[in-house]
Amino acid sequence: MNPNFAQPEERLDNNVLDLMYVVLKDDKSPLLDVVFDGIHILDHEIVSPSTVITMSVLDDNTFILIKDPSAFTAVIQQVNEYGIPIGSSDTLNVSDNDVFFYPAMKSSDKAIFEYKPQSLASGKYNLIVQVKDGSGNKSSDLNYDINFEVVRESGISNIYPYPNPFSTSMKFVYTLTGEKVPDYMKIQIMTITGKVVREITKEELGFIKIGNNISEFSWNGTDEFGDQLANGVYLYKVTAKINGENIALRETAGDQYFTQGFGKIYLMR
Repeated sequence: MNPNFAQPEERLDNNVLDLMYVVLKDDKSPLLDVVFDGIHILDHEIVSPSTVITMSVLDDNTFILIKDPSAFTAVIQQVNEYGIPIGSSDTLNVSDNDVFFYPAMKSSDKAIFEYKPQSLASGKYNLIVQVKDGSGNKSSDLNYDINFEVVRESGISNIYPYPNPFSTSMKFVYTLTGEKVPDYMKIQIMTITGKVVREITKEELGFIKIGNNISEFSWNGTDEFGDQLANGVYLYKVTAKINGENIALRETAGDQYFTQGFGKIYLMR
């Protein structure tokens, strides 16, 4: 006030404003989220060789935005079937051709750290992620730690009706491996004598991805004409193709439930 005393004053002490204020430390943890191709996976789940791993963080500090990729620490490493590391670990860095960073430009934005491998080798992997906000708060005292598997060979496995037995409706769960989803897929439901009573197309099954799937389609125990079928045992067979070639049935512990590629459905109303 009154710089250079341009205005004559008898008193100067009233030119000073004395206030008390408190600065509260930011001690809230930011929120970390990790998805594979936009989906939260379970530990040891199968993913695509070219899966997009998106690590994002949301912070409620409206003044210090996360704009530095060093806020993220992400380490990926191949492991054996017992989870023991194989070879050296790889710390993801924005200087890599397959790593990208998108800063938070406003308080409602998420800062995003993205890993886009072109083609991971078949095997089991471990991913560890940690993130800090601009005040140094970690997302958690524990790291985000998950295992996943890549199988480059195209295959289909773990094809089960759920629930089974069922009374009103059921869906199909199955696992796909490889680099691309089938361009043709069909599930045939038939009587134990081999008569086809219902065919479910790829379009009816809904969204399909590499890894674990559950069909959007629900079968309510009716035939092609919408008529209710009798209680009892029905068979089902799955056919999946890529470029006209059948996808092999991948061997798993669940193969005991199939006989020559056929499974059983129990309809009990």
